[in-house]
Amino acid sequence: MDVVYPRCAGIDIGKADMKVCVRIPGANGRRRGEARTFSTMAAGVLQAYDWLASLEVTLVAMEATGSYWKPVFYALEHRFETWLLNARHMRNLPGRKTDVADAGWIAQLVEHGLVRPSFVPPEPIRHLRDLTRYRAELTAERTREAIRLEQLLEDSGVKVSVVASHIMTKSVRAMLEALIDGERDPDLLADLARGPMRGKIPALREALVGHFNAHHAFLARVMLDRIDAWTGRSSSTTRTGRSTSACCRSVAAATNATAEPTRSTTR
Repeated sequence: MDVVYPRCAGIDIGKADMKVCVRIPGANGRRRGEARTFSTMAAGVLQAYDWLASLEVTLVAMEATGSYWKPVFYALEHRFETWLLNARHMRNLPGRKTDVADAGWIAQLVEHGLVRPSFVPPEPIRHLRDLTRYRAELTAERTREAIRLEQLLEDSGVKVSVVASHIMTKSVRAMLEALIDGERDPDLLADLARGPMRGKIPALREALVGHFNAHHAFLARVMLDRIDAWTGRSSSTTRTGRSTSACCRSVAAATNATAEPTRSTTR
């Protein structure tokens, strides 16, 4: 079978250590394989980096196992052509027995060009993905806490959610703060409405009559503080995401500028 990548390596990564197998030219035109085990701690990854560089390896491949591959991939990608292989596709191929055999098996598949890498986005895009995913989680947590707050108000007999479109509007927030501070007069509470909500003051007076007590006030305070905290984190994440997005656009523009001469030459 033809050798497509003469100096390559396969890595099988676990939580505590990784098995690295290289495939390089040997004596008398034969192929030589060598395997070593390294720690997945930073020092071990650097040792693997130095070993691969000393053997003049040009291509390194590893399976996408959980999140264990990430620190190894990120450490190697700036020095070597680094491939991430889809574990689902690899699972259907025969010949795997141990972790060391896995690493050698990966190296041989890469050596003969039998596998193709999965897409791993550039570092700025990875950062943007992390930010957007975390922001989505924060938004979901904020929504869940708002639902808990609405259920708490229902428990107290305060039916403000029937009148207001959402319990997190400025008008409802002012009423909640007043309830927490001890105000119980529905006329005074309803008069805190702002903007279009002032047209609903008669309905608000009825909705704000309940049995909101100190227990409800304590829980409402905790819930509002959590909502505010998640709102602040979400806003901070959004600002950082905008900055990262600008960086991604710069990377894309630079990539397109680099690729354009190649397309012209191909023509």
